Amino acid sequence: MKMTDEARRVVIDSRRVGRVLSRVGDKWSVMVIVYIQDGPRRFNEIKRGIEGISQQMLTRTLRGLERDGFVTRTIMPTSPPQVEYSLTGLGQSLSTPVIALGQWACEHIDQVDEAQRQFDDQNDRV
Repeated sequence: MKMTDEARRVVIDSRRVGRVLSRVGDKWSVMVIVYIQDGPRRFNEIKRGIEGISQQMLTRTLRGLERDGFVTRTIMPTSPPQVEYSLTGLGQSLSTPVIALGQWACEHIDQVDEAQRQFDDQNDRV
């Protein structure tokens, strides 16, 4: 999909757009969105399902996604109380391009790794 010059200028020059892109382009946000896109998940389930994320980073990511309107937090009336996180309608609409980005990354990771190796080899010699 081609962008007009005007649309490109709005994206590049807008601080508001930059704020949104910084949230949705963050690796942990992408992973959380992908992980909960099929339905509500509890905190520890998300933590176990996303390799390498710390409790603090997951908390920070979920709060940011909730603040931006992508995730909703529901306290379940159990004893002890349980909390579930799910995507809002806005979050669901974001999940399509985020999943596409994740799939692209999976399909091209070997090419990226090779490009990095070549770059590093060339710059180690200089």
